[in-house]
Amino acid sequence: MALLQVSGVSKKEKEIFTVKDISFTQQPFQKIAIAGETGSGKTTLLKMIAGLVQPDAGELLFEGKKVRGPNDQLIPGQAGIAFLSQDFELRNNYHVHEILSYANLLTQEEADRLYRICRIDHLLNRRTDQLSGGEKQRIALTRLLIGSPRLLLLDEPFSNLDEMHRHIIQSVTNDINARLGISCIMVSHDAPDILPWADTILVLKDGRLLQSGRPEEIYRQPVDEYCAALFGSYNLLNHTDARLLFSPAIIQPAGKKLMVRPEQLVINEQKGITAIVRHVFFMGSYYTLEADTGSQLIKIRTGKNVFKEGDSITLSLNMEINWWL
Repeated sequence: MALLQVSGVSKKEKEIFTVKDISFTQQPFQKIAIAGETGSGKTTLLKMIAGLVQPDAGELLFEGKKVRGPNDQLIPGQAGIAFLSQDFELRNNYHVHEILSYANLLTQEEADRLYRICRIDHLLNRRTDQLSGGEKQRIALTRLLIGSPRLLLLDEPFSNLDEMHRHIIQSVTNDINARLGISCIMVSHDAPDILPWADTILVLKDGRLLQSGRPEEIYRQPVDEYCAALFGSYNLLNHTDARLLFSPAIIQPAGKKLMVRPEQLVINEQKGITAIVRHVFFMGSYYTLEADTGSQLIKIRTGKNVFKEGDSITLSLNMEINWWL
């Protein structure tokens, strides 16, 4: 039996659909990421799954039973589903171990294991006003997990975190699924957080489900430029440049351009596209070049710092692709 079934769910606010006719299924232990621009309906969908917002149409089933919204019960929230919002709060002037002691039904051994997984075992004797934002978030997450939910909903868990705490919460979310066996749905707009984590990605735009699939599929075969842009830089090559990369016999669909990610282009001395380097950008672990083919500017990703503005380079593809947008 599916863990979660979302069937034709819609929500209106002031006669405008914030979520419209969305359907998907989540299996036990599956990790699903929901991506989309601000205002695309991500958080509203998550809150409906949590039982915190009442859908106007459609049905949500958790473990085969209807998710009860605010209209169905006095206290909103679905048993077995935990929701960590961006606006989590911790009581002031309390020690961490005091906050976690409320509603804790775990044995001490189980609790200690959970504290280690959430990377908070060294924080138990701290006061809440002595914690950083990332530490407070992990405490709030631990407090939810004490209730042993089967599904955890995370709303932008990496927002407003510095790089160190971002890496910590990434490790924690991986361990929650792998070591605790809890299924997860995460809302985020950051590709580096979603792509290595998710089993399935749902892309929303204007409240609609635009594309769903494996991370590799979403990244390499987006249905349109909106989906492509959500997950990083891309090039749309015109017919002239596409023919140089493949062959003069390449068939270009009417009105389409060849989509190529910057890392799919290789700088070499073989036959391909000749271009002039216009800009070199240092990105930390790699460099991004902007080069002029004579008909358009394209971006190339490289690990070598051997190029300067004005250099002539030849580009080829490091894999056989044929994806048109």
